[in-house]
Amino acid sequence: MRLEEIIELRPVPAAGLLATLTRRCPLSCAHCSTSSGPRGEDTPADALRRFVGGFTAEDRPAVLMLTGGEPLLRPALVDELAALAASAGTRTAVLSGMFFAADGRTPARILRALRHVDHFSASIDVFHEREVPRAAAFRAVHHIMESGIDVSFHVVGHSADDPYLADITASIRTEFHDRAAVLVNHVRPAGRAAGWAAARPVPAGDGAGPPAPCAMAAWPVVAFDGTVTACCNQRVVDARPVPAHLRLGDIAMDNWPHIRRRCQESPVLRSLRTAGVASCTDCRGLTRRPAALAAAERAGSSPAAGAMDMLGARLQRDAGAEVLVRRYGSERYAPLVLLGGPADEEAPA
Repeated sequence: MRLEEIIELRPVPAAGLLATLTRRCPLSCAHCSTSSGPRGEDTPADALRRFVGGFTAEDRPAVLMLTGGEPLLRPALVDELAALAASAGTRTAVLSGMFFAADGRTPARILRALRHVDHFSASIDVFHEREVPRAAAFRAVHHIMESGIDVSFHVVGHSADDPYLADITASIRTEFHDRAAVLVNHVRPAGRAAGWAAARPVPAGDGAGPPAPCAMAAWPVVAFDGTVTACCNQRVVDARPVPAHLRLGDIAMDNWPHIRRRCQESPVLRSLRTAGVASCTDCRGLTRRPAALAAAERAGSSPAAGAMDMLGARLQRDAGAEVLVRRYGSERYAPLVLLGGPADEEAPA
């Protein structure tokens, strides 16, 4: 499964499920949006197994994305969840900070954990390279690729002009002969970076701007305590209580069909996905603006709202992964998400 396929599904309501497995991580990257560290919450394993085990061939997300913290600190759980998902026809992707690769090897427990996984994404940037050398990370990704899993890299830099981004993307393209896609983002003022990263206004982000449809309100997100939110914004994932219009349920009590219906049929979420708001701050603050919340509820309850939601998702999907990354990631490097696939495919310039 290529990264391009995953990104194309991102605007489609309930086409995917993001599940955080733990806030723990042995690395201490200065830009970590979840402020992960050696100690932290583990998402309840039994509840995760029950929830993913409730997927059926008739009612399931197309993609299960496992993340953290560092999800591969729980390798047996990754293996179990990916196997459960695969039995229903759901494909699984894993995002890792590559803590296990410091010596360039891929331990057997990691390869066992990935045997049912369809896509592996490695985080690599100037912060990760202080703890996991580039050459070691590359060797480990080669091992994973050789096992038959499609791979990609998630890269972060300070800005589009950051010379590190030019260097690392060129290095990845050369090392992997354009067989590994690259998703590039810029550091955001969240988590550990909240105190030092300069805010960068982006559409549907925390910067001010005209209202824009929000594709990030499409996939349910399982937070560290099992709460399911409608948004992957870290402030939403960490907030307690979660704003009512962004809370979809809890994996300890709800199953996938219930979460899917709430995601797809919520009038407020339909409004956010089709009309949007000026910023994530405005979205989170809707509970403090009763008139605006009521207006979103009315608009999303209209007879045409469901059809408009579906049309908007289809148009965004048809526009392709590169267009979506230009909105939410680094516009300059957006074409790199199209890399990967058979060796004889023509690579983006």
